[in-house]
Amino acid sequence: MRWFPALVSNHVVDLVKRYGEKGLPADLTAYVRNRPGYDYQHHAESGSSNAAFVDDESVDRFCVTGEVEEHIEKLRQLAAIGVRQFNIYLMSGDEERILEIYGERIIPALARVPAASSA
Repeated sequence: MRWFPALVSNHVVDLVKRYGEKGLPADLTAYVRNRPGYDYQHHAESGSSNAAFVDDESVDRFCVTGEVEEHIEKLRQLAAIGVRQFNIYLMSGDEERILEIYGERIIPALARVPAASSA
């Protein structure tokens, strides 16, 4: 799963180049500070050396992993802070079954999650 935070790092690097580190969250800019580079020939490739710099904390930050209950809990936490949509990247095998689980168990469990208040 490290390929996804590695892929996201390209967007973070673009933000830093465009706006500088000031004004961006320190945790976000620190995440890419020691990134050695990115080889687009291996873009989004599981096991790519592009992901060697990605640590466990970054996987936890950018990915929803684990059992069904862990997906539901993390998505509820994200909803509580205002997240209203997410993407499912189906690139790790058993794609049809993962979609079935989301349709049968995860999305229904989140259907009545209250929207975060906008303060």
